[in-house]
Amino acid sequence: MKKTLSLLCLSVGLLLISACSTSHEKEPIDYVNPYIGNISHMLVPTTPMQHLPASMMRVNPMREGYNDERLAGLPVLLTNDRGSFAFSFNPYQGEAQGLRPILSYSYDNEKATPYRYSVLLDWPGIQVDFAPSHQSALYRFSYEGKGKPYFIVSTQNGHIEAQGDAFWGEELIDAASGTKVYLYGQLQQQAEDIIPVQHTEKGQALALAFADGQKQQQVRYGVSFISVEQAQKNLQREITDWNLDRLALAGRETWNKALSSISVEGGTDDDKAVFYTALYRCLTRPVCMSEDDHYYSGFDGKVHDNDGRNFYTDDWIWDTYRTAHPLRALIDAQMESDILHSCILMAEQMDNHWLPTFTASTGPRWWMNSNHAVASMIDGYRKGIRGFSLEKAFEYGKKGIEEKSLIPWYGGPAGELEAFYQEHGYIPALRPGEPETVKGVNTSWEKRQPVAVTLGTVYDEWCLAQLAQELGDTAQANHYLKRSYNYRTLFHPETHFFHPKDKDGQFIPDVNYKTIGREYYCENNGYIHRWDVQHNFADLVSLLGGNEATDRELDLLFTTPIGMPRYNFYHLMPDHGANVGMFSMANEPCCHIPYLYNYILRPWKTQKLVRKLLHEWFRNDLMGMPGDEDGGGMSGFVVFSMIGFYPTTPGLPMYTIGSPVFSDIKIQLSDGHTLQIKAHNASEENKYIQSARLNGKPLTNAWFMHADIAQGGLLELEMGHRPNKQWGTSEAPPSLGM
Repeated sequence: MKKTLSLLCLSVGLLLISACSTSHEKEPIDYVNPYIGNISHMLVPTTPMQHLPASMMRVNPMREGYNDERLAGLPVLLTNDRGSFAFSFNPYQGEAQGLRPILSYSYDNEKATPYRYSVLLDWPGIQVDFAPSHQSALYRFSYEGKGKPYFIVSTQNGHIEAQGDAFWGEELIDAASGTKVYLYGQLQQQAEDIIPVQHTEKGQALALAFADGQKQQQVRYGVSFISVEQAQKNLQREITDWNLDRLALAGRETWNKALSSISVEGGTDDDKAVFYTALYRCLTRPVCMSEDDHYYSGFDGKVHDNDGRNFYTDDWIWDTYRTAHPLRALIDAQMESDILHSCILMAEQMDNHWLPTFTASTGPRWWMNSNHAVASMIDGYRKGIRGFSLEKAFEYGKKGIEEKSLIPWYGGPAGELEAFYQEHGYIPALRPGEPETVKGVNTSWEKRQPVAVTLGTVYDEWCLAQLAQELGDTAQANHYLKRSYNYRTLFHPETHFFHPKDKDGQFIPDVNYKTIGREYYCENNGYIHRWDVQHNFADLVSLLGGNEATDRELDLLFTTPIGMPRYNFYHLMPDHGANVGMFSMANEPCCHIPYLYNYILRPWKTQKLVRKLLHEWFRNDLMGMPGDEDGGGMSGFVVFSMIGFYPTTPGLPMYTIGSPVFSDIKIQLSDGHTLQIKAHNASEENKYIQSARLNGKPLTNAWFMHADIAQGGLLELEMGHRPNKQWGTSEAPPSLGM
């Protein structure tokens, strides 16, 4: 009996040691859950994508959403985020009459990580495994059913050729720019027959037939935006054997290295899953388009020399300037430098020389409103990032703001609305029922957005002023600094909201700040755009009547109910989701607002609110993303908020402090130094800062400058379960300038 008990104790002990060892050995990539947010609250869901950091090769399941019961073929390359795929792979087993260009698969047992994907196609009975490299990938098909095995490769707008164990082709993905994707693939075992499945003026599909009884086939392929020959070079450079497990392991190691730029201790496993998944999504874009010594640019439709630097596209700057760009400025300054330089090159490659706002492999997209690339330019420069021309950033930024139209979702030249703005300092609004007469305005949905466009443009003009200041051009700096106050033109003295005005300078009557969106604002309502003065919060506080009045108005934002059935509200305001009162956690222009309590010396309210928002809206589950994940725009909010500080004003190198979720955080800065944040006693309950020290000195403000941490250092926070309402109240964060 004693011997049995001893063996039992030994077994339990070994199990405990094993469990502890397994927990200790868990790496950052193990916490990444690409299924977070795959079911949307309302907007576009996330997808469980497979790719390496910022890499051209990226795929995700070809379906409308996670709930879909069918896959429409297997992906070859996602060409733009939320864009179309180039080519399609379709394994098949059965009778020849069942061959189709694209098959609809019933599937099961799907497993996805960033570096590997597997799924059982339970019709027709094929196990699929996949692993990506940077510009190439490897599929393994295990044929488990009955009948002859096939592999179909198809294109919707291009051609395919095959011979022996190789196939190649091209697909046109954008007629306007002439952008094509090129493919070169190899079979591990040569096909015994090549069968045409489709041949039209646009699309073509070939079925490669294998020997009866063949149980497995592997397909490795390279992609290129330059040529088939370059696609073959990309494949041969990256994948030299047929070892899918080894390729996946290399991808895993690549992701671990990237994610290890920030290490965290404390919190729960779910906290770490949310954090590392958010960090992973911040590292997925923009996409590196460089192939050996060249890159293709959709901005002029030409192939260019690399000049020793990487060229990046697929950056939705309206979203990413807020958090994703500032995050890279901390942890990967070289990549951020190359990205900003790429924007300069894109402007040069376009005839108009406008700084781009949304970049894609197919060229410029003039989506949303404003030209916030200037914010990333001045923000990067002031955080020590060089390697791009500040003179050209100012020149092309100025062109993009003054020569390009300010009309949302329109890429035409400036016209009458812009002339009015230059003279009067605001975009005029239409009165209810007044017909639109300005060419370029989308009358069915996007509208003029006059308040949102005005507020966004004055921030851009502030950024131009800062660029001019760095260049030593005092006249231009003063000119644009003066214009950056034009938000005042729309401040209503009675309601204290930013309110639309008509062309005669009269406020539009009876504006419902809750339910009017794009007619006057944008994806959010008047309650959110009330706080859209990123460059001068101090002046906004003054306009609102001081700290006490602003405190009441901020509280009102988070406590004002929708006041109607939700289906009515979201029919009018579909992007304004994840509500806390009138605050919307589902949209990037809202992300800085919880930190504004720091500006009125109520930092404990920021601490409480940030933790509440993280807990309620960002979770380790299928609905754990409240809104669109726009290339790191929303995920960047999570990363910064969970480590405890936030860049409220890109362009002003300063961070405001929130409430770190983890007790020990180490950030590997770009120059090799380490910034450590120790939040003593931090927990779900202990979210309030009691005291702070930065680099050994007492910190009594709820903010610090980038220069304070640029060489690394230590931020120590004593956390408690009740707010210390005296800490962080000595001085508000700076506004408007350095």
